[in-house]
Amino acid sequence: MKNQRKVGPLSNGKEAENLGLMLCHSFNFTGWELFRDRIGIKNYRGIWQDNQIIGGLGLYPMAQWWGGNPVTMAGIAAVGVSPEHRGTGVADELLRHTLQELYNNQIPLSVLYPATQVLYRKVGYEQAGSLCKWQLPIQSIRMRDRTLTMHPVEPILSETIAALYQQQAVTCNGNLDRHPGIWENIFKPIPEETLYADLIGEPDDWQGYIIYSQQREGNSQTLAIADWVALTPAAIRRLWTFIADFRSQFATVIWRSSPVDPYLLCLPEQTGQITEFSHWMLRIVDVPLSLQQRGYPSGIEAELHLEVQDNILSENNGKFILTVSNGKGEVTPGGRGDLILDVRGLAPLYTGFFTPHQLHLSGHIQGNPSALSVATQLFSGPHPWMADMF
Repeated sequence: MKNQRKVGPLSNGKEAENLGLMLCHSFNFTGWELFRDRIGIKNYRGIWQDNQIIGGLGLYPMAQWWGGNPVTMAGIAAVGVSPEHRGTGVADELLRHTLQELYNNQIPLSVLYPATQVLYRKVGYEQAGSLCKWQLPIQSIRMRDRTLTMHPVEPILSETIAALYQQQAVTCNGNLDRHPGIWENIFKPIPEETLYADLIGEPDDWQGYIIYSQQREGNSQTLAIADWVALTPAAIRRLWTFIADFRSQFATVIWRSSPVDPYLLCLPEQTGQITEFSHWMLRIVDVPLSLQQRGYPSGIEAELHLEVQDNILSENNGKFILTVSNGKGEVTPGGRGDLILDVRGLAPLYTGFFTPHQLHLSGHIQGNPSALSVATQLFSGPHPWMADMF
């Protein structure tokens, strides 16, 4: 008979220490104290067997921008199981309990970066957005626009930088309303490196910023952008000019972005290359709440009848009517169930990562042409992406 397991939050420093030892062993990393403090002990969950911690994960309580609205979201990080207990359903049980807790706390979304898709698909996650790492030869930029002033500042999080970031994030589906620990990942990277920061414009009219470090590998030097924002065409041109002015000493610039990066549209040639590409996964935790919190294209008046299946959270099973007007959605139970899908198929539909027709073709949703057309109108938008790892 399998020994009874217990899942729940950490209750004291000793449990946090034991979880840290297990995660360091599981992931082969050091510096647990830093990760512990960035997420916060109260945001870790453990799973115990015979009073021994055998697995755990961390939760980043934050939000994610969808259709111009911040939707409450729990980012899941550091899902680890001790080597002796792998393959016995520990991670599955831990995730199921965590998802039920999120639902009970009215957190409608959960997002993670998967080490394996099989595990997370079993509990309802699906591919829903991208993270790309770009590389560009600095010599190819050829931008010379110094109309705006660059102001060097101390590379610390400020209200100004946070406000500029938020202005850009609201327009980018999938961008985070960042948890303080995510900001720390930017301003206090591991391993520690010297960061530099500049604001663009003037104090009464800041138009963007850049946070970057300088990296050397052999005889080659790279400008590594930790975070950047440009709110105007002039700010984009000034950023590229600023980077181009490093060309005598630095060969390349690297940054994280969307696979469709509008900053690149301002350059003369297609010299940027994607060097790393990954998909993050999203789980709809509360179907009605997730649909009501996100924004929708303005000017569209529509009604979409959904039938959702969820093998983990039974509360999500059933038929729902999504009524959209003036960019807002209301959800009521019932309806015809014109669009049939499980909670996994709902994730990439919700984010616009795949179109309804693509999801229909791949077998993730079923629906008549009229329902697919309405869903296409409601869930259209820019490609969903994040620049943050967690």
